[in-house]
Amino acid sequence: MEARISSSLGLPPPSKPPSLTDFPALLNHFTTHHNLPFASTTTTSSNNPTRIPPPSASPTPKIQTLIKNLTLLERALIGAAGGGIAGAFTYVCLHPLDTIKTKMQTKGASLIYKNTLDAVLQTFHSKGILGFYSGVSAVIVGSTASSAVYFGTCEFGKSFLSKLPNYPSVLIPPTAGAMGNIVSSAIMVPKELITQRMQAGAKGRSFEVLLRILEKDGVLGLYAGYSATLLRNLPAGVLSYSSFEYLKAAVLSRTKKGHLEPVQSVLCGALAGAISASITTPLDVVKTRLMTQVHGEAVSKVAAVMYGGVSETVKQILKEEGWVGLTRGMGPRVLHSACFSALGYFAFETARLAVLHQYLRQKELSELSVSTS
Repeated sequence: MEARISSSLGLPPPSKPPSLTDFPALLNHFTTHHNLPFASTTTTSSNNPTRIPPPSASPTPKIQTLIKNLTLLERALIGAAGGGIAGAFTYVCLHPLDTIKTKMQTKGASLIYKNTLDAVLQTFHSKGILGFYSGVSAVIVGSTASSAVYFGTCEFGKSFLSKLPNYPSVLIPPTAGAMGNIVSSAIMVPKELITQRMQAGAKGRSFEVLLRILEKDGVLGLYAGYSATLLRNLPAGVLSYSSFEYLKAAVLSRTKKGHLEPVQSVLCGALAGAISASITTPLDVVKTRLMTQVHGEAVSKVAAVMYGGVSETVKQILKEEGWVGLTRGMGPRVLHSACFSALGYFAFETARLAVLHQYLRQKELSELSVSTS
């Protein structure tokens, strides 16, 4: 059975057939067996015209060689470019859901909003459509940078770990996801801090909120809730990224194809995001409470409450609201995460492949120009 799966995936016949968790083999397959629809291009020297082969059902040996010889840095940069494009697109599309989720999780929300629908209606009534996009400018800048760093690190991690002879294959996706989250959180935390302060009712534009934070708390003020963010992002990132990679491997083993169809990519991403969000909602509530605390001022109707850290925040929530307090905003969060992951993974795979195509095309043209000169 395993030998038949290996053959159908186009992997070279090894001495021991790869299993669904043989990610180095699957990674090599995914990066060398995509259709690469390069346009037919002609370069002409004084004596000899040379034509790049037209598009075909499978990449040419030359293209396969170029992909195989990509360095770790090149793979990381291609992943970063695709991730940056996908991140900006996805975050902007789903920003309204994130706004409602933040309003529901902010301290005192139960006294202001009856339910999620009431939060939506109140936001629309008070500020109109623009009320759902508070802090979107910080999202565009921050999400592009953080997504580029995240996916670039993940691609680097997958490629690097797959080259280690004794590293367990099944641990490659969770390790790569953890690496991506640790590195990208350094950019994501200030972005989320500014965004959530504005979503909670802070006045002014993104840069004005940024200046007030720096004035009152300094640079370290931009990292309020950093430990809680890592506490949330590490398990969430590992769960989401690993779930997608495992689901992807399972689907490809059944469909006997080298890549996911768009619908399959969306469904795998949505399921991975829903699993991750439902399990990690309590951690997200704690992180949101830490980030929306305001020094010396009240924000809208929300009381400004100072928390001493993650443990004190959990105790305060349990004391005032019980266990239900740790599930605040779960519905919008699961919906947001499922939609985000569905769009995000689909957009990332599409953008990464487009960047890879363009990069290899330019690289092939460059080598062809050198050889003909």
